[in-house]
Amino acid sequence: MELNEIYKCPICGNIVEITHIGGGELVCCGKPMELLEEKLEHQEFSMEKHVPILEKTKCGIKVKIASVLHPMDYNHFIEFIEVVTNDNKIGRKYLKPGDLPEAEFNIEFEKVSYVREYCNLHGLWRN
Repeated sequence: MELNEIYKCPICGNIVEITHIGGGELVCCGKPMELLEEKLEHQEFSMEKHVPILEKTKCGIKVKIASVLHPMDYNHFIEFIEVVTNDNKIGRKYLKPGDLPEAEFNIEFEKVSYVREYCNLHGLWRN
């Protein structure tokens, strides 16, 4: 396991992120949890609706989910946007259907290591 990896239960859909590396195996509903592989912008056909885009603001950064507005319907939406800094600090915003697929963070643009988002249908995406 690695710091900041995200795992999902194949049965109930619980999602956990590694915040401290210990030992053992992550198990939920009696089954091993599955590592969510980050999809990158050049890997998938639907990248125009999933890859996070960063914009520098006066107070930090604004993250928009993607060049084409991502749906935010009950059955298809962005569940969260996460910013990871160079020193491994994390900013996260949870979204729900009806919200705009974007978030603002009071984090200096230059300190951002990467940004990722989780779509309930298409998985984990990283810029």
